[in-house]
Amino acid sequence: MLGQALVPLVGIVDAAVIGRTGDTAALAGVALGAAIINLVFWTFGFLRMGLSGLVAQAAGAGRRDEIDALLLRGVALGVGLGSIILALQSPLTELAFLLLPGAGQVGTPAHAFVSARFLGAPAALAVFAINGWLIGLGRTRAALALQIVMNAANLLIDVVLVWRFGMGARGVGLGTASAEWIALFTGLLLAVRVGGAAPVALLRRSGWRTVADYRALAHLFAVNRDLMIRTIALLALFTWLANAGARLGTTTLAANHILLQFVNVAAFVLDAFAFTAEERIGHAVGARSPERFRLALRLTGEFTLAGGLVMTVLTVLAGPLAIFAMTTDAQVRAAALSLLPFAAAAPLLGGPSWLLDGVFIGATRGRALRDAALVSTAGYLALDLALRPWGAVGLWTAFCTSYLLRAGTLAVRLPRLMREVAGD
Repeated sequence: MLGQALVPLVGIVDAAVIGRTGDTAALAGVALGAAIINLVFWTFGFLRMGLSGLVAQAAGAGRRDEIDALLLRGVALGVGLGSIILALQSPLTELAFLLLPGAGQVGTPAHAFVSARFLGAPAALAVFAINGWLIGLGRTRAALALQIVMNAANLLIDVVLVWRFGMGARGVGLGTASAEWIALFTGLLLAVRVGGAAPVALLRRSGWRTVADYRALAHLFAVNRDLMIRTIALLALFTWLANAGARLGTTTLAANHILLQFVNVAAFVLDAFAFTAEERIGHAVGARSPERFRLALRLTGEFTLAGGLVMTVLTVLAGPLAIFAMTTDAQVRAAALSLLPFAAAAPLLGGPSWLLDGVFIGATRGRALRDAALVSTAGYLALDLALRPWGAVGLWTAFCTSYLLRAGTLAVRLPRLMREVAGD
């Protein structure tokens, strides 16, 4: 949970460092730029999600060679895809801004932030794979160490580039990209320690035939195809949310970005239970044990509910102080405070969907995850359009409702999954 709590600190640090300069346009530009980067980078989030479920199942089945092979496949795929993204950064950036007509006056800082963040693409995607591998093995201390290093590097470099050299939004982007490369090298060292051998030695130990096995690669891409569609659907939701805020003005966009940091903290903290579910459910599926499956589901469900209540209370109590710490603009502060109840409700509304994501990721049921994401995104878009006269309140109402749609769609599939594990 501590490791997960550190994940969204990258976004929080970026927002706070630029927000404390008092430049509202730059803060709004970082908000819009972050939405674009998330859309591009997390399109390949299957490198984290798909790998964790497959690694957990391989561990449950006692296949050490496949565990090693999955690490090598994941890191190679991450670096390769990230390099392609870096090479195509110009057309990707232009396409993203064409799809976001609400950019307006924040376009210049958003462009600066995005172009800098693309420099970290190969490292960011490879780190996705390393994180998924560590989570699948239940090596949470190693995952925590990786997040600590990345966040410390991001904070230090951001402060130097923005506050010392006045590089604004571009400095924030460069700071985060640099931290992603540092995290990659740290992650490789951790993987060597956990795996007990360097990458070349792991390749020799598992064998080239195992790493390049056609059926294993086909299964990896089959799982990842549905997860990729799922991720794109959810990213479209968040990108639409960012652009909807931009249409309501720079102040609303900046306020929404601050509040989304609270939602991100809650999501990542509660994702600790979802990641536990991934590992435990994956083990249960690999061992074909319905008893382990039910126990993992019950315990992670209870902790998710309790954790959601705690995060809601903390957001209510600490939210105003955090808002004042992250921005000095009076209008942004007022807008964020008025919408704080929605951010506070998100842990309770989103907790079930985040947990069920973990259950179905661990079981590598990508199709169910894909369908749930498509339903929730379609429902969100319809609600956002219908509630547009309500302004920011309508925007947040539609966003919170999307969590309920996602959880409901997955809950309907849960009995069938339990029967499959039991072999019925």
